[in-house]
Amino acid sequence: MPQVPPCLIARGLFPAHVVSTLVVAAATSQGNWRDVPGRKVRAVGADIDETKLQLARDETEKLGITNVEFRSIDIRERSETQEFDVVYARFLLTHLSDPAAAVDCFLEFLKPDGLVIVEDIDFSGCFVHPPSKAFDRYHEIYCSAVRKRGGDPNIGPRLPLMLNNAGLRNVEVMVVQPMGLEGEVKLLGPLTMEAIVDAAIAEHLTTNEEATEIIAALYEYAADSSTLAGTPRIVQSWGRKS
Repeated sequence: MPQVPPCLIARGLFPAHVVSTLVVAAATSQGNWRDVPGRKVRAVGADIDETKLQLARDETEKLGITNVEFRSIDIRERSETQEFDVVYARFLLTHLSDPAAAVDCFLEFLKPDGLVIVEDIDFSGCFVHPPSKAFDRYHEIYCSAVRKRGGDPNIGPRLPLMLNNAGLRNVEVMVVQPMGLEGEVKLLGPLTMEAIVDAAIAEHLTTNEEATEIIAALYEYAADSSTLAGTPRIVQSWGRKS
């Protein structure tokens, strides 16, 4: 479920009244919009994958969450209704061949003075310590797979200027990178490698045998408390509709 970036709560960017939020690719995000202190939030999760949407619906029902609904929406298509106070896109733009056009479409969903929040990766800043050959190969395969399909694995630094060019005002930026010696944050590498295996093989970037070896090595590395691992560098940027 969609996550409210802590930096935005801390900066008081969510208004005190009811906030209607469109969360793009929400079915794969984590967190809970009920956690925004002192605010009532109606969140709409948008994705084009109906399977992911149904999984998200099942999860919210199981957790008793009533302020979130999920719709099949292609954010690249223009909207005729400006119904949202906030549009939040997390780890979406990196996969698009024309992310700037998607940001332009975000504005069509926003009410006047609405807030656009984008959060995405800079994979060039992804690292582990000590060095790992399996990680280096995973890094190479991931970046090549994203580029082969028209995306940009290092889109993060482009986000603030993208929002500026879309005509948003008061654009700000923050960079975060969760890391750890233990815990779930260290599993992002092997889990991501598992998720991209089919695409990587289809693009002739690896073989099933090599991918299996890389995944096993990444899990072993993550289980070792003497190693440091975590997420890629994550750039968060936001601005208001003029």
